[in-house]
Amino acid sequence: MRYITRSFVLGALGRMKEVEQFVGPITLAGVRGIRWVSVWPWQDGYNVSVHDVQDLDDEHDHDLCMFPPLDPQYEDDTGYGRVIGHVQDPAEALELAERDTGASPERWVNHGVAGEDYADFVLARRAQHQP
Repeated sequence: MRYITRSFVLGALGRMKEVEQFVGPITLAGVRGIRWVSVWPWQDGYNVSVHDVQDLDDEHDHDLCMFPPLDPQYEDDTGYGRVIGHVQDPAEALELAERDTGASPERWVNHGVAGEDYADFVLARRAQHQP
């Protein structure tokens, strides 16, 4: 089972762990990319970050934080993505992520697992385009 329940997500954040989610495909200036979102403890609260990266179309590459940024403005992105908010409460952080990025309440995973959803996405897209 890849996805974790809301109570486990909140528990992970409470134990200073990061959670993330593959959101899906995006296009920026005509370039195909993907979006994923992460929520991670920082100082006295939680950061919510959006990552818009190039779609490498490789089901074997699961390390989304190593994908090149889609927007050249973020060429020097250190892996934290674009922080869209910092809040005190972990539930509020999840709500912000879901509201502002389209993340699903049922699809949160532990850090490093969102790449598996990306791999599934690549394989499903290829299957759709086969004759």
